[in-house]
Formats: sequence, C-alpha cells, structure tokens
Amino acid sequence: MKLLWKTHIRVIKIIFVLFLVTLVCPERAESRKAKIVTTSFEYNGINCRAHSASLTDFGGVGDGNTSNTKAFQSAISHLSQYGSDGGSQLYVPAGKWLTGSFSLISHFTLYLDKDAVLLASQDITEWPVIAPLPSYGRGRDAPAGRFTSLIFGTNLTDVIITGENGTIDGQGTFWWQQFHRKKLKYTRPYLIELMFSDSIQISNLTLLNSPSWNVHPVYSSNIIVQGITIIAPVTSPNTDGINPDSCTNVKIEDCYIVSGDDCVAVKSGWDEYGIKFGWPTKQLVIRRLTCISPFSATIALGSEMSGGIQDVRAEDITAIQTESGVRIKTAVGRGGYVKDIYVKRFTMHTMKWAFKMTGDYNSHADTHFDPNALPEIANINYRDVVAENVTIAAKFEGISNDPFKGICIANVTLGMAVKAKKRPWTCTDIEGMTSGVTPPPCDLLPDQGPEKIGACDFPEESLPIDKLELKKCAYNMKYVEMY
Repeated sequence: MKLLWKTHIRVIKIIFVLFLVTLVCPERAESRKAKIVTTSFEYNGINCRAHSASLTDFGGVGDGNTSNTKAFQSAISHLSQYGSDGGSQLYVPAGKWLTGSFSLISHFTLYLDKDAVLLASQDITEWPVIAPLPSYGRGRDAPAGRFTSLIFGTNLTDVIITGENGTIDGQGTFWWQQFHRKKLKYTRPYLIELMFSDSIQISNLTLLNSPSWNVHPVYSSNIIVQGITIIAPVTSPNTDGINPDSCTNVKIEDCYIVSGDDCVAVKSGWDEYGIKFGWPTKQLVIRRLTCISPFSATIALGSEMSGGIQDVRAEDITAIQTESGVRIKTAVGRGGYVKDIYVKRFTMHTMKWAFKMTGDYNSHADTHFDPNALPEIANINYRDVVAENVTIAAKFEGISNDPFKGICIANVTLGMAVKAKKRPWTCTDIEGMTSGVTPPPCDLLPDQGPEKIGACDFPEESLPIDKLELKKCAYNMKYVEMY
C-alpha cells in the first residue's frame, strides 16, 4: 500500500511538472510534446536509495544547447530533504545535458543512463571560483584560486556517481586553448572532485576531454573507482586520469585510460604546504588498469607527495605505448615520503622507460620551500614484470646524500627495442637488490641469485576497502520526457 501511494504521488507530481512547463514556457510547450516514461535500471552500490527523481522533473532539457545548471541545482536541493530518510538519487535520462558546475549532497546517487551525456558548459560564468587546496598553497595553472569541478562536493558521506556507462564530456578544447595561450587567471576545473568526504563510489562511466584532471578525490577516505573509461587526446595538457590525493583506503580497478598525462597519479600536497597540512595517501590498491599515455606514466607517485605516500599496491596492470610504467617523482624541498610500494604482474608494450625514479623534479609551489626538506624513498618492490619494445630499462636518480633505499626488483624480463639505448640502466644515489632481471641491472642493484626471486614483497592481507561488499540496487521509476 505504501509503495502504491508513493507511485500515485509521483504521477501527480509529474502531471504538475507538465502543467508548469505549459504555463511558464508556452512557446516551448507549443513546439514540444511531453510524455510519461517508465524506466528500470540497476547497479551495485555502497548503498541503495529510498527516493528517486529525474532531471526532467526539474526542467532539465537534453538538447545539447540549453543550460541545465539550475535544473541540477534545483533537483539536488529538493532531494537533500531525504538524507535522513533512506537517501535519494537523481536519474539523468538519455540526451545531451549541457551544464556548468554543480555540487552533490550526502546519501546521494547520481545515475547516468547509457545514452546520457553531460556536456560541460563553455560559459565561464557557470564555473564558480574557489580557494586553492590548502595542501598546495596555490592553483596548479595560476597562483590564484581554481574553477570548481564540474561535479563537486565537500564534507559529504555516502556518495555514488554511476550509470550504465553514461558519458561526461568536459569539452576540454576550450580550456586547453586558454591554458596554452596563458589566458587563465585560475586553475582549470576537473571533471569530478570530492573533498573531505567519506564512502565514495565512482563507477561505470565514460569520461571524455576533461579540461584538466578527470577524477580527484582529495582529503577523503573509503573510495571505490571502478569500471571507468577515460579518454583524452594524448597531447592534451594535464588530463591525468585518476588522482587520489591525501586519501586513505582507496580501490581503483577495471579502468581503461587514454590520457595526455599520468593515467593514475598518487599525490599528497606540494612542498611546505603539503608538509604543514600533513595528510598522506595510504592504503591504495590499483588493479586491472589499462593505460595509454605516450608522454607520461602508467602510475606516478608524486611529484606532489609532501604529505607522504605509503602502502600502495598495484597488480595486473597493462601499459601500451606509454612513456613509463611506474614513476616516482620528487625533489629537494618536497619532504614527505614514498614508501612501502608493491607492484606485481605488470605487462608493458612499447615503452620509453619501464621504471623511472626522479629526485630532481624541480617544480615548486613558490620560492619558500625548505631546501633541507628531503624526501624519504624506501621499500619499493617490483616483481613479475614483462615488457617488450622498451627503449630504456630504468632510470633511477636519487638525491645526493639522500639515496632512495630498499629497491627490490625480481622476475622481470624487459625485451629491448631495436633502437634501444646502449646503457639500458642508469642508476645514481640508490640502494637495493635484484633477482632474475633481464637485461642485467646496474651495479647499485646487484643480482642476488635465483633463490631470491621471491624476495620482493607483496602484502597478503587485504585492505579494508576490499572487504566492503556492494549492494544490488534495482529501481522502476516514471519521469517526464519532452519530444
């Protein structure tokens, strides 16, 4: 009876919406017709929702030209009343939905139909400016603030952004041109950013042409990023795929990324600002990632790592035509640490470097960094790696009087390219060991013999995020469709 009553109320609301469209926009009502559509969908989520609505219920128009920023804002504001009553979700039907930035709420799901496309507005007035991240001290593109991300949220709990592989198109060409022409006063927006939040799921979506970074959870915990396809031109500036930043207990799996920058970049703040903020990224697992990025890394650790990076596990990774496999980027003045890094079952095809560590990545927030703040790089483990058509096996460059320690490489076969460098390994200021590595490594990584081939660690115990079981959520709903 309760379910029938809710359905009855919803139909009345839909009829009322149709009446309002006719009353407020008679010219639109004359040119377009409306019908009530029934749809059903399901997904696996951290939580299911008791209340649902469609963007069209709040005046959304999916013609690719009409701004839906106010429709998103109105819908989410209305649904916020259900936060303590089983939560809510906003359904985005098939169509092209032009929108500027909008913010999410707690206990909320944003669901995109398989034929839904969110188009990021190119009207700069639809992108509010917010302060720089406290762990960075300034914007990445400019010293001042930054444009709010397309989908944004802060201080939230229990948030899902998912769909049936619906699309979010950042229409980044406009922003890339502004960046190259040095006309931006503020840092470009990301596609998705959630700050100071807990229990986040981002899944089963296609992200295209982001103005800058694609997915950026920051100062957050208990995060799942799963089944995401990210595509941007390989020459597009700073279009990183997924960047967990000062986050704890994160799982990234089953993602396909073609990018103009690092496919996954693990971060935790920049120089003195990151040291002061002191919020590390830790307990991160990356699985079944496929990356294409000819000018950047498959997985980068840093360069903004001043709050620390610890306990990162990557397994079953594939890199194709990518500059480097795993890259650690740091510098004097960064402080912080990168330690307890574990990589196994990594397959690479056509690479410049298989492995790279850099201690002179001298991009600084400002001139006030502490030259005595030296990073700690320790306990870095690579095992069970196969690659073909590699130009340089590894470039390991530590810092004088601050060597990178505890490097372990085992059971690694790197097939070198026809025009490979004569010296496949370059090593300075590092310490470690190898076992079963081809081609033979540098003298600073001595081979310990076949009996040590299992020496490089990979933790057996699971991270807490792996113990979280998703729920199966199924829905039937009615909504207004204009045609």
